[in-house]
Amino acid sequence: MEEKSCYHCGDVADQDIVVFDEKIFCCHGCKTVYEIFKDNDLTAYYDFEKNPGLTPDGIKGKYAFLNNATVVSKLLDFQEDGIEIVTLYIPKIHCSSCVWVLEHLQKLNDGIVNSRVHFSKKTVQVTYNNKITLQQLVELLAMIGYDPYISLEDGEKTKNKSKSSTYKLAIAGFAFGNSMFLSFPDYFGKPDVWLAHYQPLFVLLMFLFSLPVVFYAANDYFISAYKGLRKRILNIDVPISIGVLVLFLRSSYEFFSGTGQGYFDSLTGLIFFLLLGKLFQQKTYDFLSFERDFKSYFPIAISTLVKGKEVVVPVNEIQINDVIVIRNEEVIPTDGVVVSGHPTLDYSFVTGEANLIEKQIGDKVFAGGKQQGESISLKVTKTVDQSYLTKLWSQNSYEKPSKLTNLTDAVSQYFTWGLLLITLVSAVYWFQVDKSQIVNVVTSILIVACPCALALSAPFAFGNVLRILGKKGFYLKDSTVIEKIAHVQTIFFDKTGTLTTRNKQEFTYEGEVMSDEELSMVKSLVRNSNHPLSRTLFKKIKANLLEVLDFNEVEGNGIRGIFNQKMVKVGSANFIGISKNEIETESRVYVSIDGYLKGYFKFGNQYREDVFNTLKELSKHHQINVLSGDNDASKNYLENQLPSTTQFYFNQSPQDKLEQVKACQQKNQSVMMVGDGLNDAGALLQSEVGIAVAEDVNVFSPASDAIIDASKINIIPAYFKFCKASLNVVKVSFLLSILYNVIGLYFATSGALTPLIAAILMPLSSITIVVFVTVVTNLLAKNIK
Repeated sequence: MEEKSCYHCGDVADQDIVVFDEKIFCCHGCKTVYEIFKDNDLTAYYDFEKNPGLTPDGIKGKYAFLNNATVVSKLLDFQEDGIEIVTLYIPKIHCSSCVWVLEHLQKLNDGIVNSRVHFSKKTVQVTYNNKITLQQLVELLAMIGYDPYISLEDGEKTKNKSKSSTYKLAIAGFAFGNSMFLSFPDYFGKPDVWLAHYQPLFVLLMFLFSLPVVFYAANDYFISAYKGLRKRILNIDVPISIGVLVLFLRSSYEFFSGTGQGYFDSLTGLIFFLLLGKLFQQKTYDFLSFERDFKSYFPIAISTLVKGKEVVVPVNEIQINDVIVIRNEEVIPTDGVVVSGHPTLDYSFVTGEANLIEKQIGDKVFAGGKQQGESISLKVTKTVDQSYLTKLWSQNSYEKPSKLTNLTDAVSQYFTWGLLLITLVSAVYWFQVDKSQIVNVVTSILIVACPCALALSAPFAFGNVLRILGKKGFYLKDSTVIEKIAHVQTIFFDKTGTLTTRNKQEFTYEGEVMSDEELSMVKSLVRNSNHPLSRTLFKKIKANLLEVLDFNEVEGNGIRGIFNQKMVKVGSANFIGISKNEIETESRVYVSIDGYLKGYFKFGNQYREDVFNTLKELSKHHQINVLSGDNDASKNYLENQLPSTTQFYFNQSPQDKLEQVKACQQKNQSVMMVGDGLNDAGALLQSEVGIAVAEDVNVFSPASDAIIDASKINIIPAYFKFCKASLNVVKVSFLLSILYNVIGLYFATSGALTPLIAAILMPLSSITIVVFVTVVTNLLAKNIK
């Protein structure tokens, strides 16, 4: 009796057979999973993987430990307001079909919000709500064939690296060495009688050696080619697989027909060098890895409380049990416990949900929440993971593919078709000229030509540029920003906190003398705001701190709060509610208590060192505009310092700044906005490139495409030149890659290249291109000073 296997899991279906949709299932569980796939238009998964899943009985009880709340809390990245985020290591991720399925998990269960795959790390980050538990999520992954590897040691997921690639290389090397040894007699001409007597045995041994090499060591190429063809995609593994099969079938034919000893030595050598090249390739990529070390240069600072005083430190220096201060609109950089204040947190940065969550003293809060309201103090329970913050930052970016990416995809898409056409024409030609050369020529062509170098040049060049710029104080969200910077035409600069610096800013007070209590109220109020003028006042006013009630900040206007039943307002004249009888010749911050005007702080503009030369340099190739929420008191001074083509816009609200950017874009201009990230969020988000300036302040914002260390603003022209030059490097690498393939194909089609040499050259071409773009971009970076 013929055994029947389950369509979903592949197990023998001999009892409780379930027939559905003309398919056999071993149980209702497997049938249910199939129905879920079918109902959500995901049955194409069975084209990628034959019998991919596990039976419900096969995973029953396996993940029962995920019922333990303590265990779950160690595994989760985030847990708040019914939303949980977990990153799982899944060893079985190995191709694009895996990514396709794992990034469509929300279709399998409506409790899953979204899922994102990190292919090289074999991880998937899943965001889900209270409709599904972590145990149910893991069981679902196991049922569709992607059971996660979870280690409970220290609550960390450990990667159990597969050694199969090493085994395959060893088997191919052993077979290649022995096949070469057995072929020596033929290499030295006609063998003597004694060797000729044993030659059939030698050929038999070579044939046996080739079997594990072809069907085990080279199976990744066949699997990848098969899956690509099932998806109607001709990937580069298709011609490689054809080349291997041609050599094996022709050699097997000669062995069984007794017409020759075949090409078993070349075949095993080909696969050995392909695998060795892949390993060498990976080692080279690891050595030149552009995985960014966020902690070494990420330009974000945070305020900590040390002996009752606020001290600004880089986020990577925060330690467990430190107390940090989070102001209005600041993003929490690490997990902690509320020590003081009344947190009202916006976790849309993390979850995509805009609901505000209120916390109490003693409650736990997670990294990524943005405080809305008065400043709060947190006791740190976990050191800052800046890669996690950057992951949150990047996931808010939904960019169209770049022009270079589109070019790479277009070339790669037609590459294999062109290669197969060249192979067919060459085979026809050599069939007429010298039939004995067909196998070598066809195999060499299929192996030597490879679009890998073309596909790798842009990612490695831009990846290295991201790393270099980061170390130079200019941190980009992703590689698409590099191309955008190179094509910017118009640049808008915010004035306060961008062109000016608050660290050296001086002010004077004019008006009714304030008592110590009133000064304490003003200092305590401005402590909650991140505005540059508020930060300056907080640093310079000598007074004690008081508790503020009902704090509120009106973006671009001012702040207010209640102290001992007194309403205190600090901000612009309009915000305070007074009419100005004189023209202001400087920046002013007014103060009122219970509706009574006490006076105002008058600020002088302290411009950053060499900032005007920077703008003059940029104006040679770009239109420069200055946007400011302040009055136009400094207009005459700026006009004398900057080129005549510079346009000035004063008294601009956050909405006004946004409209100015839009108006420029409507003229088909590519716009960059440079601001301090506070009142410029709308303009930063609207512009093609938004740059937030970081100066002793947490400006980590999803609105910006880049963050720049405030002390590095004068290097912006050098950054621009570097980004443009890196584009040229990629273009040159494209040409080199194409040139390599043309030369390689020339020698292969002419019969001057053996499959063995082709297998060595193929990975070397990719390595050469990667080394080229890495070295050249490093040399270009020396011009950034």
